[in-house]
Amino acid sequence: MDLSGLREEYGRGGLDLPDLAADPIEMFGRWLQQAVDAGVHEPNAMVLSTASPERGPSSRMVLLKGLGPDGFVFFTNRASRKGADLAADARCALLFPWHPLERQVRVEGVASVLPDDEVAAYFGSRPRGAQLGAWASDQSRPVASRSALAASYARVQERFGDDGPVPVPPEWGGYRVGPQVVEFWQGRPSRMHDRLVYRRAGGGWTTERLAP
Repeated sequence: MDLSGLREEYGRGGLDLPDLAADPIEMFGRWLQQAVDAGVHEPNAMVLSTASPERGPSSRMVLLKGLGPDGFVFFTNRASRKGADLAADARCALLFPWHPLERQVRVEGVASVLPDDEVAAYFGSRPRGAQLGAWASDQSRPVASRSALAASYARVQERFGDDGPVPVPPEWGGYRVGPQVVEFWQGRPSRMHDRLVYRRAGGGWTTERLAP
């Protein structure tokens, strides 16, 4: 396969400083709604990148499950690799790749652990199968086989039955990423892309354009 020949010419739109909302969360919400309206597959899917001194950087896809003035919310097993990384260094990065719109949003920020009541409220809203799966899987740790994983799920299913509340697993929780830098990227012809960046400055934000 000749990867050097795979390329697309972007030209769906442009982005300039006057187009930006007053703050990046408002601007992100605007672009997220446009991604939803355009039918982008899983528009709330984001790449979460963390790092640790021992193992270096690591990235994986997770789902954005909350958005507010304080930042971006996701949930996970806090004993997973991402949880261990964030416990050691709360700095992280998010990437939203909206390829059909020729857009991406990059976020750099600091993750904080969500309080138990917020975690419980979200966990209670999950489908029952996902709740049981959170109990059955020791995320990021070795498992002997697919059948061993299925057996673990079956034991959890027998334990909690088919109805009634499922409690939050002890290691399960959530994070809010407070943004420090947010970049909005719009593809343009001839690789002259628009890159507009918010940077936190005191109690507000500054904006600037970056060369592509």
